[in-house]
Amino acid sequence: MTAITLDQANAIIAAGLAKGRELGLQPLAIAVLDPGGHLLAFQRQDGATTLRVQIASAKAGGALGLGVSSRRIGEMAAERPAFIASLGPIAPQGVVPAAGGVIVADDAGLILGAVGVTGDTSDNDELCALAGIAAAGLTPAQSQGQPSTARR
Repeated sequence: MTAITLDQANAIIAAGLAKGRELGLQPLAIAVLDPGGHLLAFQRQDGATTLRVQIASAKAGGALGLGVSSRRIGEMAAERPAFIASLGPIAPQGVVPAAGGVIVADDAGLILGAVGVTGDTSDNDELCALAGIAAAGLTPAQSQGQPSTARR
């Protein structure tokens, strides 16, 4: 496989939204991008604000563009704020330096795409992304670091 399929993208979204409902989170939006950063699938729950498609896509697209999770991009922003701020205007989807953007890879480490979730706290967004990826039978790329425990 060289990319997340539409069926897998829809499974990621369904499971991510289900995880959000299970945890009682705020309305979520989930974007799934192919390895080139193109939007493959997106859903926004009732009550989610209108900018969420851009935020979810920027979390996923930034992760793909830099090869690390959007959580790691947030850490990089603390270390090198001017550099990370300069990426927004040149990145096709933008860059959001907050957890919730997760790269998806196969067993050999080949990038298959990325998932971006937004709507609740960044930690909870990331938990929903990871739940969706797992439910679709896929795995997050190994270079992303460990997610934090969700907080409310």
